[in-house]
Amino acid sequence: MKKILLGAALAIVSFASFSFLNSAQQVEYKVVTVVESIVPNGLGRSRMISSNEVKDYKEYTTVRTEEKSKDEKNKSKRDEIRIKDYEETKLLNFYNIGGIRFQNIAANDALMTSKINTMVSEGWELAFINTGVESEGGKGDGKGIFVTRYTFKRHL
Repeated sequence: MKKILLGAALAIVSFASFSFLNSAQQVEYKVVTVVESIVPNGLGRSRMISSNEVKDYKEYTTVRTEEKSKDEKNKSKRDEIRIKDYEETKLLNFYNIGGIRFQNIAANDALMTSKINTMVSEGWELAFINTGVESEGGKGDGKGIFVTRYTFKRHL
């Protein structure tokens, strides 16, 4: 009986150890952003963007505390933050001179699906999707974008 209990206990400890190692795997994330114009008459620009560069947010971050004065400013410059190595895929606008274009929406969906399928084949997993709409909304509203952020992850 003791051998059976000891064997079961060893099996549980082994399984728990393996589960811990598995959950401690490092994960890499990548964001793909889709900006689709909702400007009437097809005057806007729509794109799918993904960065090929890696940036460390800490290089551009200032920590504020009670001890630090307000005079201690973030010394990083905006041009240092900009990325020059990225993919930009043209998309079609939601509207043209005749109004909303459902064909354009279907074409954009096909391109986004292609990007997602390519990333999945490269070992990425779609983890999160966030969306937002920005529109002036006032009299003579002529500005607006629809933004979707796809966050992918993969185990290293």
